[in-house]
Amino acid sequence: MSLTASHKNASFDLLEQLSSQVDATSVLARVTEATPAVKGSILVSTCNRFELYVDVDDQHPDALARALGSATDAIAEHCDVSAESLSSTWHVTTEQDTAEHLFSVASGLESVVVGEGEIAGQVRRSLERARGAGTTTSDLERLFQHASKTSRGVKNRTPLGQAGRSIVRLALELAASRITTWSTARVLLVGTGAYAGASLAALRDRGVTDVSVYSASGRGAKFAASHGIPHIEPDGLHTAIASSDVIITCTVSEDYVLDAELLQRARIEFALAHSKAHVHEALHRDETPGCPVNHDAYQLVIDLGLPRNVDPDVGGVYGVELLDLETIRIHAPLDELQATDTARAIVRTAARNFTRAGAEESLAPAVVALRRRAHALLDEEIARVQPGDPDGTAAAALRHMMGRLLHKPTSRARAFASTGEHDRYLDALSVLFDLDVAIDVDAAGDDPAAQTSA
Repeated sequence: MSLTASHKNASFDLLEQLSSQVDATSVLARVTEATPAVKGSILVSTCNRFELYVDVDDQHPDALARALGSATDAIAEHCDVSAESLSSTWHVTTEQDTAEHLFSVASGLESVVVGEGEIAGQVRRSLERARGAGTTTSDLERLFQHASKTSRGVKNRTPLGQAGRSIVRLALELAASRITTWSTARVLLVGTGAYAGASLAALRDRGVTDVSVYSASGRGAKFAASHGIPHIEPDGLHTAIASSDVIITCTVSEDYVLDAELLQRARIEFALAHSKAHVHEALHRDETPGCPVNHDAYQLVIDLGLPRNVDPDVGGVYGVELLDLETIRIHAPLDELQATDTARAIVRTAARNFTRAGAEESLAPAVVALRRRAHALLDEEIARVQPGDPDGTAAAALRHMMGRLLHKPTSRARAFASTGEHDRYLDALSVLFDLDVAIDVDAAGDDPAAQTSA
């Protein structure tokens, strides 16, 4: 089962609140421990989505309802949002729909920019975090590994995998009308988060050569050295802010890293150091109707953080235009229909195959139990005839006959599983062999004897 709040069904404010409060390890622990109906969980949290994937133990009565309610309450309590708000927002999927949804997410089909490349890595890291928290299960592992495999298939077989499809590049495309000559633009990166490297690559593709980085976390120097760009020390931050044409923030900080007061103070100090004539201009926006903007003072601030890195009051500073994720999302381009249709066909096929394989695996314990019963009887018969079978001819004949007898029931198990008729197969075992099997994939997978017998 999956519970999704994304840019398609949730407000930006709700996504920001979920993102700013979330501690993945704590959330996963709360969700998994909330009810015995939940065997494990994985959280995918990005700038435009908050998704929980839950392995539900269907041996418990009303397992799905219990898991949904408990997970919602746990997240609401942890992230300080109302359970009612989450319940009315969630897009909930189960079984094959869950696989198809995750495969679509990992392939970039559910992103603001369809086909974006960053999401596949975020999905992989979500699995790794859940492993660290100890909340994965064999089913969740298999689901996420197939999601990564499907995303690679979409990337290799459709134009959606081409380089340059990301929210960072869309932001720069929207900024292109404001920045006429990228080759002479001076850019300040604030942060070394997930989007910092992508931002730098996108800037270089546009011909930008003057890029520097600042990070309050202390990781700025390492990032600068590895990417061959200048590092801004704290005492040079004001100068860098005031002298930059473009400021891109991409940190994981829960606090604003840039606000109107900091920007204005940086401008004033810079103006005083260079020309007192610019001090008034640095302080006040000219609100005269029709008055043209002084492009020498124009700055573009691109906020790629969630929660926001930049206080919205920056947009009120003279000569500043603020472009944040909410604005970028509104201006996202339409899907390339043909490429998207092909990608979705790949995803649907992968989800169907995944579900079918899982169904077949779910009857494996029943097949194992049948083979154990049959081989126990076989061993008894071989022991009975052994005194009169010195060369083992009779024993070999018995083994051959048992192999032929088991072939049809084994192959029929796959057929019944692929059509969802598990109960018919289990009922047949009960009637014909007095064999009652409780389906438990994880237990069968952990049983060395079961694996050997199969």
